[in-house]
Formats: sequence, structure tokens, C-alpha cells
Amino acid sequence: MTENSNTPSSANCLPALPYEVKPEVMAKASKIKLALFDVDGVLTDGKLHYSAHGEQLKVFHALDGHGLKMLQTAGIDVGVISARHSQALQTRLNDLGIKHCHLGINDKLSVFRTLQHSLNLTDEQCAFTGDDVIDLAVMQACGLKLSVKNGHFIVKNIADWVTPLTGGNGAVRAICDVLLYSQDNYPLGTQNLGQ
Repeated sequence: MTENSNTPSSANCLPALPYEVKPEVMAKASKIKLALFDVDGVLTDGKLHYSAHGEQLKVFHALDGHGLKMLQTAGIDVGVISARHSQALQTRLNDLGIKHCHLGINDKLSVFRTLQHSLNLTDEQCAFTGDDVIDLAVMQACGLKLSVKNGHFIVKNIADWVTPLTGGNGAVRAICDVLLYSQDNYPLGTQNLGQ
């Protein structure tokens, strides 16, 4: 990173991040090898939509999806730990090639610890983005704790950084940008990432 901690040193063509991110957050982000996310309220706007037949519908932002693909291209493992399960969510995660999908999970900390152990990572190499109190335990175990603008105030209070964007509206992309900038590894020009 350059003296302006929001600008990668080797990426002459990249502008500074458009959000305020403290240097200590960028330092923590530079160590991340596993980025985990809650779904409802983080990857979505948190609203629950049901069809007339009771099917759960979800809306995802293409920028978030592209950011998650860029993390994977840059060598950062990506995963989801969510208390809910839906076919729409599973389809989206499959489309994005996300390998670590843990759905219908209430004890997120246990799943995190198992995944962390299988990947041989330290707490400092892991980040979790959550928006509600069910996410607190796993967030507190991670080296980088993240939340979204629409997150619950208790969760935002413990977060190292809160995105200026709401869940389902580019918040995850902002997090991906911070991680990629901090590691000076923005895959600009990478083709066929999908969204």
C-alpha cells in the first residue's frame, strides 16, 4: 500500500477507495485468507420474499457477485454461513463457485472453527461479515469483523469496519474491494469472472 492506505501501490490506474477505511483495518484486511459472509441482510437486503406457493425468493446484487469472484481469483477463499437455507441461495452460490456453503446453521462458530481447522488458518487470517446478533460469536473469533450499514447496532458496535452501503446493495463488493486493495491484488482486467 502507498502512504494513502486506500490506494494499492502497484496499481497505478486504480483510484483510491471511495470509502473511509482506517489504516488498522487495512492492515487486518491484508492478512485475510478466508472471507466468510452471512446472507440475509448482507448478501441480500434482509427482506424475505415468498411466492404464492411458499417458495422463498432472494435478490442478489451483481456487483457483490463479481467481487466474490474476484476474491477467489486473487486466492482468497470465500464462504457463507447462514441460518437459512433456500434453493435460490444455493443456486446463486453454485453460480459463483463458492465452495464453503453452510446453510441452515444456527451454531455458526462451530462451523467456522471446523472450516478454519480444515484450511489450517489462524483467527487473524479470517474475516466474517454479519448483520445480526446470531453472527456475534463467529465475528468475535475472526481477525477482521465486518458489518453493513443496515446491520443491528450491537453488531456494528463490535465491527472493525461497517460498510457505507446496505446489504444487497453493494456492501459485499465494498468489502471485497477493501480486501483486494489491502493485499495489493486487484484482478483488474480479469476476463470471464461471471457475476
